[in-house]
Amino acid sequence: MLIIPAIDIKDGKVVRLTQGKFDDQKVYADDPATVAKRWAALGAQFLHIVDLDGAKDACVKNLDALKKIIRQVGIPLEFGGGVRDIDTIRTLASLGVSRIVLGTRAAMDRSFLEAAFHEFGERVIVSIDAKDGLVQVDGWQSASGGRKAFDFARELKSLGFKQVIYTDIAKDGMLCGPNLEGIKQLLNESGLQVIASGGVSSLKDLEDLKSLSGQGVVGVIVGKALYENKFTLPEALRIV
Repeated sequence: MLIIPAIDIKDGKVVRLTQGKFDDQKVYADDPATVAKRWAALGAQFLHIVDLDGAKDACVKNLDALKKIIRQVGIPLEFGGGVRDIDTIRTLASLGVSRIVLGTRAAMDRSFLEAAFHEFGERVIVSIDAKDGLVQVDGWQSASGGRKAFDFARELKSLGFKQVIYTDIAKDGMLCGPNLEGIKQLLNESGLQVIASGGVSSLKDLEDLKSLSGQGVVGVIVGKALYENKFTLPEALRIV
């Protein structure tokens, strides 16, 4: 199970939102590349980069910050936020992004999803961002027409996807523990491997998620807990 530090970028800075609310943010650093280098130096093997401005405005906004991270940090990373067309995926792939995260358009446009998977295969991964069991889109600002998260996961499996990122928005940034039951249900309902996101607050949470690795939890994205020093990255890595 991978421990994947998150770097959320808004207005060029590293921030964390609470439950995806753009008016409830805390700035942690002015330079995302400096943060990325720190996580790499502490042992991270993979990074999760989110363009929050891109997610909200439907097009990638913080490309310069991403390019700087790629130039200065020598570990693989995934990037999402505002990826709404095939050309953008091609651009990100050409820059060296290891895995491109699809969200809103993947949930709303099956033909786009099929085209992306056909061309890029496992180079793309879908993030299912759910609230009360329903898929959320547009930077978590709206629901996708009542679409159920588990139904979407089963569709991804039928298309050939093997992994999915799953975020319970109600848990994100709250430091109240992950939605273990929701993760278990997603594993059972979909047959997909899961990268869990949202709510991790302690090493005990990581131990609980590791206990699900045999069922298909292959990674956990950790954000606010690291930035708020609830535990260190080396401590987290020792768990796994």
